[in-house]
This record gives sequence, structure tokens and C-alpha cells, in this order.
Amino acid sequence: MKKVNYIEAITEAMREEMRRDPRIFLFGEDIGWYGGVFKATKGLYQEFGEMRVLDSPLSESLIAGACVGAALMGMRPIPEIQFSDFITCSFDQIIQQAAKIRYRSNGDWTAPMVIRVPYGGAVGGGLYHSQSNEAWFVHQPGLQVVVPGTPYDAKGLLKSGIRGEDPVLYFEHKRLYRSISQEIPEEDYVVPIGKAEIRRLGTDITLCAYGLMMHRSLEAAEILAKEGIHVEVIDLRSLLPLDEEKILESVKKTGKLMTVHEDYRMCGMGAEITALANEKAFEDLDAAPVRVVPPDTPAVPFHPAMEEYWMPDAGKIAEAARKLAAY
Repeated sequence: MKKVNYIEAITEAMREEMRRDPRIFLFGEDIGWYGGVFKATKGLYQEFGEMRVLDSPLSESLIAGACVGAALMGMRPIPEIQFSDFITCSFDQIIQQAAKIRYRSNGDWTAPMVIRVPYGGAVGGGLYHSQSNEAWFVHQPGLQVVVPGTPYDAKGLLKSGIRGEDPVLYFEHKRLYRSISQEIPEEDYVVPIGKAEIRRLGTDITLCAYGLMMHRSLEAAEILAKEGIHVEVIDLRSLLPLDEEKILESVKKTGKLMTVHEDYRMCGMGAEITALANEKAFEDLDAAPVRVVPPDTPAVPFHPAMEEYWMPDAGKIAEAARKLAAY
């Protein structure tokens, strides 16, 4: 075992997979000799050279489009969208091309690629460097969407995505890059896409979260445990496909459901999970499911105090859980 932080686990996964498979290459803005704005590709240009760690123009449509073409021709690209906010420029290439090619070709063509997407707030990034827009892609069949919350999962899910045959949106929370560390195996391993993980057992409330919000939910659960409220925290990890079985199993045990995410309330993951519980575990619910989310403002506030007010934290999560537990 060895201890690494979140971003080191990402770098390590890419390095090991590039050594294993010569078809893998990286493509993105400033990822070459500079090592990326977050240093996720640090040292990879020096080891693998300019033909496998390629600096791209400032064009997300080109980044995604070129990688779709390369994937169709047998390569295994790992494009980086420098901030999730700018992924809108590559919507056509991801949604209309990568997600649909297997279906439209009756399985003759696939576009295996992992699109790395740094996302999330609590970093002082303001309007265009803090968004959580993962739900846009969960809505599209043909894609896989993962959001690792730990270094172990960051490495294992990235490896699974690289070795798969489908396009994967890999959302990595910027606030987690250097704020969490973990012991992970030195030997090769993968984390299967589509499987959630219970991070804390509980009997009173099922709480589903992912990314940074999973950690804040665990903080809230620790506070609540001292008050006699025992929250079961599920780290979704994979949003598409979603581990419905594990969610429903927990809901049927606790009878109460909470969801926490940074994305907006309207059509966010909380809405989908609530619908799942209502459709498949309605008679087991003792109260209406609760969503803890930011206000539906057009963007994340820039001012630190406003951003703190805007984002869910352990205190807000705990307060919502108290009300749900008392119902």
C-alpha cells in the first residue's frame, strides 16, 4: 500500500495505463510540458513524448471531436476539458457523435474514450470555473458518467473507463485534488463502473451523495450520530449507470431518503433518485424524500462569503436530516 492524494491517483492511473497500452494518448489545453493547470499530467510529457501527450488549441469542440475520430480509428484517447464550464463547446461531438456511434452502427463502431472533466465549487472560481453540470450527460444513453470521491476510486474508475468500450465522462472535483489522501494498493486494480459504495452504515436515513458532497455528508453524519440519528451514506460514484439496487436496498431499510449534490435542484441527480424511490420503494418510505442542493441561481457566486452561503455544507445537510428524522 502507498499513500497518495486525489490528483496523484489520477496521474498514476494515466501513467500506468499508458505504459500498458500504446494506443492511449492525452489531448488537452496546457497538458504537455506544463503538466496541466492542475498538474494532473505532470511528468507524462517527459516520459511519453509529444506524440502521446498533446497540447491542443483552445477549442473544446476540437478536443472532443478529434478524440472521437481517433477512438473510431482504434486509439484510446483521454481528452481533458480544462474546466467543466467549457464543455458546452463540445456538446455536439460528445452527445451526437460519441454517445450514438455504437447504436447507429449496430455495434460495428465504438468510441472508447475517457473525457476528464474538472468540476465543482468551493475553489473561488466564480461563474465560469465552478459549475457542476454532470446531469447534462446523465440524460444521454450511450455515455457512462462517473464521479470518484476518493483517491482509490479516482484511480480505479479511471482505469475501468480507459479499458472499456464506451465513452466515459469522468468528473473530478477540483477541491478534492490535494485535500484528501488515502492508502491505495501498489498492484493493479480497477473499480467497476455502475457500483455505489456505502461509506457509513446507518438505520435512520439513507443519504446519497458523490464527489465533495459525499465528504460533507460524512461530516454531517458524524455530527448527527452524536445526537442519536444514524445516517447511511451512499457514495454513488457512478451516475450512469446508477446502482439502483444498492440505493433501494438502503431505502427499504431506513424508510427515509436524502440526496445531496452541487448541481441544481431542477432535473439534478436528486430528482432522479427521488423518482426511483417513489416508483420502486414507495410503500417503504416513511416521509417524502429531501434534496439538499444550492439555490437555483444562474451561476456560482464569486465572492467567498456568497459562495459559502450558496454551497451545501455539513451544517445545512445535518439540519435537513434532523427535520427528516423528526417527521
